[in-house]
Amino acid sequence: MLRVVLDTNVIVSSVISKKGAPFLLIDGWHESHFALIASGSIIQEVQRVLSTPKVKDTFHLTDARINRFVKALRKDSILVSGKSNVQGIIPDDPSDEMFLAAALDANADVIVSGDKHLLNLGKFKNIPILTPRQFLDLLEKESNK
Repeated sequence: MLRVVLDTNVIVSSVISKKGAPFLLIDGWHESHFALIASGSIIQEVQRVLSTPKVKDTFHLTDARINRFVKALRKDSILVSGKSNVQGIIPDDPSDEMFLAAALDANADVIVSGDKHLLNLGKFKNIPILTPRQFLDLLEKESNK
């Protein structure tokens, strides 16, 4: 089973919209099409973004819904420390380095992101960095084998 790190924008997009590639990815995770890798930093970032008043109000998210989702992330993903040293890899946005650290810690197969800083890397330590659509296409090819 593929071991995958999803960045915050992909995860948050899956919560706020019931359509599109991010939602399909989370649905695929729930159906065990891949193993989701997360770290405490990633989960905290997801919770922080979902809990901002702008996101909560715009997308009518309740604290209970956010808490259920965060609890599922903690329970159903493979948790890693996210402590691998990747400092300086993304100088324009060091906060994105948490995804690289989690991927290294977990020996991930793929990082999925919509973030240009990550996508511009193309790959990191032989771990491809794909858009949500590219990863969905990869999952479809894998399932057809």
